[in-house]
Amino acid sequence: MESTSPSYRGHRYPAEVISHCVWLYHRFPLSFREVEELMLQRGVIVSYETIRRWCAKFGQAYANGLRRRRPRTGDKWHLDEVFIKINGGLKYLWRAVDQDGNVLDILVQSRRDKAAARRFFRRLLKKTRAVLRVVVTDKLRSYGAAHREVMPSAEHRQSKYLNNRAENSHQPTRQRERAMKGFRSVGGAQRFLSAFSGISPHCRPHRHLLTAPDYRAEMTIRFAIWDHVTGVVGTAATA
Repeated sequence: MESTSPSYRGHRYPAEVISHCVWLYHRFPLSFREVEELMLQRGVIVSYETIRRWCAKFGQAYANGLRRRRPRTGDKWHLDEVFIKINGGLKYLWRAVDQDGNVLDILVQSRRDKAAARRFFRRLLKKTRAVLRVVVTDKLRSYGAAHREVMPSAEHRQSKYLNNRAENSHQPTRQRERAMKGFRSVGGAQRFLSAFSGISPHCRPHRHLLTAPDYRAEMTIRFAIWDHVTGVVGTAATA
């Protein structure tokens, strides 16, 4: 699917620099100051605050572009929720992935009751517009109650042993949470994790399933897609 590249009008840095900083921040557990240092090593002088603004402005747009280029959403969804620390308190991060491991959506909520599960189900159906065949969850009762109300036609499988795909999808988030020493607000966590869940998986193919040559070939393809989504190819061609 073709999509319009982000506009860099008004920015004095080229798209290559901006997209590279956003990629560094979302791909590796780095702080904005560490990204600033890496760019300085390459001869690019840019402040960490500028990098923060770039990530806030372009991160979600890049993530949306990558999602539009993914294959069709699968019909088997794995859902899971974990607690995260936000400003010293506990909130819940709800996550859904399909059978291929693609992250469908995330949602930060204060509870994990029926209303929270129902809200997440409805958000997923509206966002993906996919025909769901099977939904796999753990044995949290909220899932069953919300499933019967929102998506009764889909088969519901509940088992703590069947949901490893969703549970494993939390690991990169946990890594970033530790590096960032928690999140400061619910809105900030939602914005960052929404962009992060779209960018990070694109940069993390299943390396353990690939030979070294296949991995390098796959990453070459993914880097090319990144350049198209961020508009680097288009801006380079018109420069």
